[in-house]
Order: sequence, then C-alpha cells, then structure tokens
Amino acid sequence: MAKRLLIVIDGPAGAGKTSVSRRLADRLGYIYVDTGALYRAVAVRAEDLGIRSDDDTALKQLLDGLTIRYEMRYDGPHVLAGDVDVTVRIREPKITMLASAISARPVVREFLLGLQRQLGREKAAVFEGRDMGTVVFPDADVKFFLIADIHERARRRFQELPPAPGMTVEAVEQDMIRRDRNDSTREAAPLKPAADAVRIDSTELSIEGVVEKMMTVVRDKMEN
Repeated sequence: MAKRLLIVIDGPAGAGKTSVSRRLADRLGYIYVDTGALYRAVAVRAEDLGIRSDDDTALKQLLDGLTIRYEMRYDGPHVLAGDVDVTVRIREPKITMLASAISARPVVREFLLGLQRQLGREKAAVFEGRDMGTVVFPDADVKFFLIADIHERARRRFQELPPAPGMTVEAVEQDMIRRDRNDSTREAAPLKPAADAVRIDSTELSIEGVVEKMMTVVRDKMEN
C-alpha cells in the first residue's frame, strides 16, 4: 500500500496553483482543498453583511455562526457558506481584494486554521494556499512553492475572469502587485516559501510540465 502523504502547494495568485493542485490530486487519487476559497467565502459573507475587513468584533460574530463546506457536484467542487453557494462570487475581483485583507485578521485565521487541519488529518490530500507550508502544516510531507513572472500571472488570471467593463490585463496586474505586497508584508502568516519547500517556476511550463516535476519529488518521498 502506497504511503499516504500530506502535500501543500503555496504561491502567489496566477502562478497556476489551482490547476496544478487539482491535476496532482487527480494523479495521486488524493483529495484537493483550495484553502483560498475558504477565505473568499468569509469575504463574501462579510461583503453581504457590510462588515469591514478590520472590524474584528463583527467578523468574530459572523464566524461564530458560519459553516463553510465543500460539495462535489457534476461540474466540480462547490463552496458553500452556510446554505449559500458562493462558488461563482468568490472569484469576483472585489472579493479577491477583500479576502486578502480579511485573511490578515487573526480572528479569521484562527477560525479557518482548525478547519484546515481537520481536513488534512487523514493525509492523502493536496492543499493549495499561501501559508500551508509555513503555518497551517509546517510538518507536511511535501511542500511546493509555485511562482511565475508577474506579466504571465496577470495574463492567466485575466483569461480566467468573467468579462467586466474596464477590465484589462494591466488592471489585473496592478491588483496582483497590490495583493502580493499586502500578502507578503502582513504580520500574520505572510506569503513566503517554507525553508524546506521545493520552488518551481511555472512561467515557461505547461500544467502537465509542472505536475511532472512535482510527481518526481512525490515519488521519491513515497519510496524513501
């Protein structure tokens, strides 16, 4: 029986984490968890209720009564906040920026930390995020940090987003630069590679090319 591993993939937006994580999980027969979606789900509910990203008291009240879960459907994984399906809304640009601000709040991080660790307890899982290898799972069996050139990251994200008035590749790139700065300089779990993470630059690689590099590392870990 193959060794069950806990694999984490961190990195900035647009580096290809989602596509690569899903493909790697499929190859291994593991579960896939997009932890960024959890923070975005909180951001959606905060937006709906008019809660500011720095209002810790209101955020705590929201979280005390909030249940976030994944549901597998015919068209892929759906994210539900309470009984509300927020799968589409979590990809809106305004939710992206709000999620980045909310994710820096300790009250939110503490709430989701327990949920993430519960999901990873049985291993045989691929977790995608920004602080998986440094904070959530510092003892993960395999850690990857995926990067890519900022222009390529913006192009990829622009192609993923639904059409919107005034939306350009340049605007997406500026949003990414701001989010990178916010995520990398925040006090709580800043975006950075774990000391023992394997870094992969996906700028010139296909999804399958990145997955093959990762599979080499994973196979070695399974055998040793």
